[in-house]
Parts: sequence; C-alpha cells; structure tokens
Amino acid sequence: MIWGIVRRKITSAQVIGQSVSKIGPRCHATAQKEAILTCRGFQRVQRSSYHILSGNYVCSTPRSEVIELIQKGSFIGSRSRLFSSDSGDLVDAVVPFMGESITDGTLAKFLKQPGDRVEMDEPIAQIETDKLIAKEGETVEPGAKIAVISKSGEGVAQAASAEKAAAQPPPAEEKPSAEKQTPESEAAPAVKDKTPSEPPPTAKKPTSPPSKPMASEPQLPPKDRERRVPMTRLRKRVATRLKDSQNTFALLTTFNEVDMTNLMKLRSDYKDAFLEKHGVKLGLMSGFVKAAVSALQHQPVVNAVIDGDDIIYRDYIDISFAVGTKKGLVVPVIRNSERMNFAEIEKEISTLAKKANDGSISIDEMAGGTFTISNGGVYGSLLSTPIINPPQSAILGMHSIVNRPMVVGGNVVPRPMMYIALTYDHRLIDGREAVFFLRRIKDIVEDPRRLLLDI
Repeated sequence: MIWGIVRRKITSAQVIGQSVSKIGPRCHATAQKEAILTCRGFQRVQRSSYHILSGNYVCSTPRSEVIELIQKGSFIGSRSRLFSSDSGDLVDAVVPFMGESITDGTLAKFLKQPGDRVEMDEPIAQIETDKLIAKEGETVEPGAKIAVISKSGEGVAQAASAEKAAAQPPPAEEKPSAEKQTPESEAAPAVKDKTPSEPPPTAKKPTSPPSKPMASEPQLPPKDRERRVPMTRLRKRVATRLKDSQNTFALLTTFNEVDMTNLMKLRSDYKDAFLEKHGVKLGLMSGFVKAAVSALQHQPVVNAVIDGDDIIYRDYIDISFAVGTKKGLVVPVIRNSERMNFAEIEKEISTLAKKANDGSISIDEMAGGTFTISNGGVYGSLLSTPIINPPQSAILGMHSIVNRPMVVGGNVVPRPMMYIALTYDHRLIDGREAVFFLRRIKDIVEDPRRLLLDI
C-alpha cells in the first residue's frame, strides 16, 4: 500500500473562515495555515500547490516542493524533488535514482532532438530539449542535469543563447590608463598603415595560466562500414562464465614441456590394430586424459572446489574437454573417466565432439565436470594461459607439437616437444601441488608404460 502526503503553507486570505475541518473528499485541515491531502494508492505528485476555497480546492501553478513517502512492506523511504526551475519556464531534466548500489550510468542515446515536442510522463529519452547538457555516451550520476525543457517553447532561444554565452570566454578588459599614457602621435602612424580590410587590433588579454587543451573528437570509420549483430545465447553464456572466473578465482598459471616421442610412437605402432578392434582412431587426447586422471588421483586437491567456507573433494573424475564450433565454445564432459580405458575414452570424445559440431549436444552432456583439458594446439597455439571453467579449480592447456633441439644422453637431437600449462585457483591449490600435477602429466605422457605398472 502506498500513501502520499502533500504539505503546502497557505495564507489566511486563501482560507474562508478561521478553521476548516474538511475541505472536499479526503482533504483535511489540521490548522488555519496548513492543508494536508491524504490519498490512498498515491504514487506520484504532478500538481503540488493548492488554493483553499469554500469546501474544495483548486490546483495552481506547480512551484512548491513535493515530498513522497513510499511504503514497501515494512520499509519507508523519503524522496524530495523540485518540479520547476527558478525561471518558471525552463525545467532541468536530471538523472533519476537508478536503484541501490548503482552510482552512475551511461547516457546511451537521446531519442528526441532539440525542439521536438514532448508530452507529460514520457521517458527522458523522449523529452523535448532546448539544450543537451550531457553528450551521448558520457557517464552520468543521479541528480546530474542532462537536458533543459521549456514548458512554453519560448525559452528555447533564450536558454540556448545563455548556454552559448556561458561557454564563451569573457572579453578582455580594456586598460584606459595605458591608452591615456600612449601619445596620440605614436598611435596615428599605426592607424594609417592599416588597410581598411584589416580588423582593428584587439586588446592584450591579461596573463593567465594556460588552459587545458580540449580533447578532439576521435575520427571514427563511417557507420556503413560496420555491422551490428546481436550476441547469441551461447556467446553470452561463455562471456559471463569466463568473466565470472576472472572475478572469482585467484588465477595463476604454471608451465612445463613434454617430449611427445614415446606417445606418438605408441599411436603410430598400434593405430591400425586399435581401429580394427575398437572402430575408432587412436589419438593423443586419450593419452592426456589418462595422464590427467592419474595426476588428479595423486593430487586430489586439484579435483576439489571451494564452496563458501568449505572445500568439496570429489571421489569421481569427470573430465571436460573444450571443443571449438562455428557457434562458439562448448565443453562436453567425459563422465567417470577414471573407470575408462583408452578405447572408451576415444569413443566418448568422438561421440561428444560430433554432437557439439552438429549442434545436437544437450545441456546435460555439458553440465558438471571436475577438470578441463583445452587443446589449443589443433589451431597452432604455441603457448597460452587458459581460463578456469567454473566451478572447477584448474584447467590443463595443450599446445602445438614443434620439433626443437633437445639434449638427450649428452647429444643434441630433434624432439617433438609440447608446452603444457596449468591454470589453477591459488586460493585452494598451492604452487607445490600445481607443479607436482604437471610433473605427473609429463611423466605419464613421456613414458605411457607407467600406467600399466601404476608407478
């Protein structure tokens, strides 16, 4: 329920009689010089000055200050606002209150141009303006003046000229004492030498500190060379999650390098037999998933997550892997990957990646996940710092394989090397655990036989 109270001091000449107990419906007088109007369901006051006559009231020109009392539940707020400026014809349009914790905003666009007509209660973007005080795109705070409205339309030119005069610097003051001291004979030749087309000399301005140079408008390309396309729902979601990750986590990245010789040889030696038996190609991704599972089992804190003041440790490992599609980035999840062998992992990766590319992947197939692997190497990335996929605590970044000279057994030989990166939440994971995690990845990939022997 909303109640509004309007108080207006009136003179005794406006009231007939010494006291008035009731003035029209729902209008009561508490004293000879004060009238109170109480309205049920009152939301906004647009007329606030009243002349009290015999048994009724008449609204006059709004010149007074209105106080609104708004009740929402058990909360009562007070707001004071002036409805007219001192000039009587020009009204300042100011930025309204925008809500709790919002201190400023951006003036995006004026929908009305100077001189357009505006009706009462139209939005501020559609008001009639004589002079735009704030420019589009500027940041404004509540109470800041952004426009001036003329009630009659006659004050438009007056307000515009006043603003223009205020913006111009004042003319330099002439110094009569200096002119009197200058002999007339010295000034005459200077006047004769001047041609009629030349302007008269201006008085020298008084010495003042140099003014700050005004910033010039940036030269932007024409609008016809730009395209504005609304963000897709997927892109909005990705942008929100990645920004939340930066705002929430204490992100830190550690790096290492892996010799891919043995894993690549394993794939080369058994790829045909693997395809024949399991019906799916043997890739490098399954080797990194198995290595990540082993590393997460050795460092379970990397598989954990912070929830308020608690730490949640997971006894299962769901590996998410990033897939870049034409519509955007999606992250399918390999459920219970700690129970899978190489063939099962490769089949799951193939199935989920196909669904992601043709757009048939479901929300359930992307929800959850305790750890993410992102392979930027398929696009040629040499090194990067991946961003954690919330609410996980770490992400492994794979990169391109490049032959580099390495020292092996005292000899310099070419080796297929890959940089790997681990970005982790430093609030939960210390540098020691992060380095040990990457070292475990390196050991498994460089010698896959460790998986058979569990060492």
